[in-house]
Amino acid sequence: MKSHELKLYRGYANDREVVVQGHVFRKYPSSQNLYDREGFRYIKSVFQLFTVKTVPNARLIFRFNGQEVETRALFDGYFRFAVPLSEKLKSGWHPFSVTLDDQIDGQAVNIMKEDDLLVPSQGGYTIISDIDDTFLVSYSGNVLKKLYVMLTRNVEARKPFEGVVKHYQLLSLAGRKADGQEKNTFFYVSSSEWNLYEYINRFIIKQNLPKAVLKLKKIKTSLFDFFSTGGGSHQHKQNKIEHIVTFYPQHTFILLGDDSQRDPYIYENIVKIYPRNIRAIYIRRTEKQKKPEVMNVIDNIAGLGVSTCYFEHSSEAIEHSVREGIISEEALEAFGKERALSEVR
Repeated sequence: MKSHELKLYRGYANDREVVVQGHVFRKYPSSQNLYDREGFRYIKSVFQLFTVKTVPNARLIFRFNGQEVETRALFDGYFRFAVPLSEKLKSGWHPFSVTLDDQIDGQAVNIMKEDDLLVPSQGGYTIISDIDDTFLVSYSGNVLKKLYVMLTRNVEARKPFEGVVKHYQLLSLAGRKADGQEKNTFFYVSSSEWNLYEYINRFIIKQNLPKAVLKLKKIKTSLFDFFSTGGGSHQHKQNKIEHIVTFYPQHTFILLGDDSQRDPYIYENIVKIYPRNIRAIYIRRTEKQKKPEVMNVIDNIAGLGVSTCYFEHSSEAIEHSVREGIISEEALEAFGKERALSEVR
């Protein structure tokens, strides 16, 4: 366990404001243990993630684009900078830094970390996706099986759904040229807690999913909390999606989720509130049969003029995206050629 740790999460900005978040911890397990440990040593590392100790009121300094702003962490070690911008930023990823500089438990602590923040380009789509059982096989509908998988398979052993990476990579080019010079914006919004940020991010990188801003649930700090991970109220997910949509009011959104928990109902609410902002909704089926109550929600969303796809395999979602003109035939063809070349290499 590391003594005192500063964790940054990818930030994001619009024309007016930049938002950056993170946590300050008293002790934090080595992230490498989540990737290569197995057996009881790996289980111990997972438990350590959910028994972290946070530092309240720690002094933090945000530096970006010539600006320097100071704040203090909240009671649970969480901090959030929402800083007005003096000039418009170019689209793309921009580096920033945050420094933890304070006396903690009588010890001088000075830690500087760097990460990236995203400025979406105009045009194309902003894609908001759930994580568990949307692209990461998690068994969220079965708590015991979900916990078993989390405790017995490290990040290297976890799998995405077949075809999901292809769909997301194609969506990253949707509405744009197939040369990939400009890619769409991705947000991954989940009921998983911030404890799992590095775990999830490592999986995303390993599987070659599009780089994204993650929005997760409030940090957990006890072993009891582990057994309810990803559960409880999902209202925070709707709140976070609403924040993203209102933060980028001129953008067009595609929402992806699954039917294991509350995604269809949350997305229905989003469509009702922001009917002109949503281009399409994709819901992955996690059981053998379609759920009648989810079918009703899908029909309701479609009745509001938003294209919908309730699918079992990602190939169905890709076909829908092409049929709806979200993914162009040219992009699909170019993706196939590039994949064929990579296999030859």
